[in-house]
Amino acid sequence: MHYDAAAEELRGKLIGLGEKSIRKSYYPELQRRMDELERLNAELEQRVADRTAQLAAANKELEAFCYSVSHDLRAPLRSIDGFSLAVLEDYGQLLDEEGLGYLNRVRLASQRMAELIDGLLNLSRLTRGDMIKQEVDFSAIAGIVAEELKHRFPDRTVMVIIKPDMKAYGDVGLLRTLLENLLGNAFKFTAKCANAVIEVGSTLDRESGQSVLYVRDNGAGFDMTYADKLFGAFQRLHTVHEFPGNGIGLATVQRIINRHGGKIWADGTVNQGATFFFSI
Repeated sequence: MHYDAAAEELRGKLIGLGEKSIRKSYYPELQRRMDELERLNAELEQRVADRTAQLAAANKELEAFCYSVSHDLRAPLRSIDGFSLAVLEDYGQLLDEEGLGYLNRVRLASQRMAELIDGLLNLSRLTRGDMIKQEVDFSAIAGIVAEELKHRFPDRTVMVIIKPDMKAYGDVGLLRTLLENLLGNAFKFTAKCANAVIEVGSTLDRESGQSVLYVRDNGAGFDMTYADKLFGAFQRLHTVHEFPGNGIGLATVQRIINRHGGKIWADGTVNQGATFFFSI
């Protein structure tokens, strides 16, 4: 037993010497790797700082552009519309029907351009500004927006069904804007329905099993072949003569959903309505 203990002690010393030798031989390589890692981390931090500075500069340029659009471009549009109106009022009796038609088209085009500018400005603002997230009574906001739309279109008879006690976690102002656009679209695209029905509710997503919200209507609907175009800015599946609008509404909705880290998709059938599902 004494021999075994001595042998084990000697073995341990030999192993220790071997480990020291290994550590000594690998230390330069380990140090080199650590130095390389520190260098890469420093480069990454510098890249992040550079990109952050570039983003800040881009945001300043965007703000300057928005200011230019809102002031420099609106002024000539107001002039075009205003002087066209003045010609119609003061010299309209001197123009034939064709001339009057031309002037009215000029006015409509300038007003349409002003609407597009407003839409772009509103769309750009959604990517800026701070968000204040909190639990929101989604059903209550939907009810307020629906009542406002009913007052805006007093000649319309629309049944709006809102599931009670729906909650969401997000920015109150942005979620209200989301509902104004989705419900506004639902009102618009049910304009030709004798019995218009709009529903705001929630259901379980079949794929994720999570609760999602939706806005459904029985209006004009759309061809699913073009579903990928729904959320692009200025993308329209109907002409302005069929349904008015600037093609910004659903792009606005998608920006809001993206800022909340959610997703949105749609299901529709021509002349049978559409449903917009979204998570927040």
